[in-house]
Amino acid sequence: MLSYALRRLLLLVPVFFAISAIVFLIIHLVPGDPLDSLARIGSSPEQKQAIAARYGLDKPLLEQYFLWLGRLLQGDLGTAIVLRRPVADLVAQSLPYSLALGGLALLFSSVFGILAGLVAAIYKETRIDQGIMAGILFGSTLPSFWLGLLLILIFAVQLGWFPVSGARNWTALVLPVLTIGLGGTALVARVTRTAMLETAQKDFVLLLHAKGLPALRIQLRHVLRHALMPVVTILGLRIGWILGGAVTVEFVFARPGLGTLLIRGLNQHDYPVVQACLLMLAMAVMLGTLIGDLAQAAMDPRVRSALQ
Repeated sequence: MLSYALRRLLLLVPVFFAISAIVFLIIHLVPGDPLDSLARIGSSPEQKQAIAARYGLDKPLLEQYFLWLGRLLQGDLGTAIVLRRPVADLVAQSLPYSLALGGLALLFSSVFGILAGLVAAIYKETRIDQGIMAGILFGSTLPSFWLGLLLILIFAVQLGWFPVSGARNWTALVLPVLTIGLGGTALVARVTRTAMLETAQKDFVLLLHAKGLPALRIQLRHVLRHALMPVVTILGLRIGWILGGAVTVEFVFARPGLGTLLIRGLNQHDYPVVQACLLMLAMAVMLGTLIGDLAQAAMDPRVRSALQ
């Protein structure tokens, strides 16, 4: 198990360098110039050139990348061009808000997704199953930003139960968590239901029924436990996708997280800020994939035996 974990960590190294190159190149291909935000109106070309030299924007693109990568490997994310603050400080200030939102949304989608999939599998091909799956299908097709605006209109504007925006207290987390978590609930529920129905056809489950064990006990203690293995893998992937999906949701709810920082950096063409935010989101996806693989190996003896 330890050797497998080390191999998986080593495989992430080339992936990290590839992602860093893609992130750097994509940002510089976006139309716009950060000098437009720095230079005053009517600045001469010489003044703009001096500003570009100050921030290293006058160097060839490949040289800029290696300079940025060298600083990155030393833990230096650079300095924001427009805000003129260390990017690491901006990320450290915004990251806790994104982690709180993403963690609660992941918990919400995990608990309610597994429960919905469990109930749908137990009552398969009944109206309960059809109702749950219809609701799941409807919830998964709603765009997150539209759902967020709808929740704001109903629960914040009309009913006044929760604040419209900000991050003043825990109540400001309810609507953003629901917005992100509902989409994840649909995915987890579908995977749970499918895995439970497939596991229910296994020989050991038929043997348990033949022994006279109660059907509900078999579903909860045996079928669900085996069906959770693909669900754990999906949840690992959801770690990164939830943080990525929180970008638009944080902007809709005006939360001071990575999403708001990223969109503000894009509007200002602040390369170091955007690169750091995208790199953090990419690393979240990589970390989630690693956690999902390790969790599946820890839960499934067949995977562990294959690794030896």
